[in-house]
Amino acid sequence: MKKPIILLFLCSLLSTAFAEHPAADQLQTTKGNLTIQPVFHAAIVFTWDNKTVYVDPYGGAKAFAGLAAPDLILITDIHPDHMDLETLKAIETSKATFIVPKAVADQMPANLKSKCVIIGNGEKTTQKGIFISAIPMYNLPEAADAMHTKGRGNGYIINFGEKIIYISGDTEDIPEMRSLKKIDVAFVCMNLPYTMDVKQAASAVLEFKPAIVYAYHYRGKDGMSDTNEFKKLVNAGNDKIDVRLRNWYTEY
Repeated sequence: MKKPIILLFLCSLLSTAFAEHPAADQLQTTKGNLTIQPVFHAAIVFTWDNKTVYVDPYGGAKAFAGLAAPDLILITDIHPDHMDLETLKAIETSKATFIVPKAVADQMPANLKSKCVIIGNGEKTTQKGIFISAIPMYNLPEAADAMHTKGRGNGYIINFGEKIIYISGDTEDIPEMRSLKKIDVAFVCMNLPYTMDVKQAASAVLEFKPAIVYAYHYRGKDGMSDTNEFKKLVNAGNDKIDVRLRNWYTEY
């Protein structure tokens, strides 16, 4: 009787350890389901066609417990909540290719820099069967001393088969965001004073009309942005947009 009890206990421990992630979502594609796993702050994990893609891994190894090792890692910017070298050291990256802007590659240790594919705003690459394009992310009005200057970091458009995913990175409601078309899933930031406020984010979403939008990266200098207000504003303007609110701030 002891073995079944011990196994049950271990399974319970593992379930507890892995239960901190928000619930994953599934999106059907012609090559099977795309799994969307919110992780922490700006960190997202996608699984599709037997490949795993990490975006801005942050939060330490515990934040990724129970998740498959990445085949691709996309990093948007040099700030430590996006390029978190401690997390990159802690997770398994032996098979991963990194997609990064030059500013990120320049700050990578040699063992990771050798794994980087560098793309800048407007450039594209296909890695492991996944098409990725980099678009601008920056503060308004443009200024040399802005927290996020145009051209340094990347937002990303990722094609998982026919499904198109937009990752905003750290940005305000820039024209490049507002002019997006046919986005299936968008991840839109909203944290002051670093990016934009809830009203800016909602206004931009109402202009480019993604089918699904996740409020993410919403912890700012003075605490959490009001994501419920974001959802209210978006759905008051367009009740067909599926606004998904998840808890991105479980401490691991």
